[in-house]
Amino acid sequence: MEEQNFFDNVYEVAKQIPYGRVTSYGAIAKYLGAARSARMVGWAMNNSSGKDVPAHRVVNRIGVLTGKHHFDGTNLMQQLLENEGIEVVDNQIVSFKEHFWDPAKELG
Repeated sequence: MEEQNFFDNVYEVAKQIPYGRVTSYGAIAKYLGAARSARMVGWAMNNSSGKDVPAHRVVNRIGVLTGKHHFDGTNLMQQLLENEGIEVVDNQIVSFKEHFWDPAKELG
């Protein structure tokens, strides 16, 4: 799969993550049939600026804000999540499983 097409597919999935919910890089990769490409999903999120993608809703598999250094300002990713009612402590989402949105289940 061509990298740009993969990134576009990642963005289409990420745009469907509901307000107040999060998913993981791996869950998006698995949904797209590329289960071992979580890192590529991360690269796509890193390149999503200006594409109206809620990249702040994509975290690692245990709910850690591993992409936060790609956001302007030190705590922008956390602030965006907290604005949606998601509690974050020490760069990790509290009650991660309750907030988790699985594209494989939600999008079929």
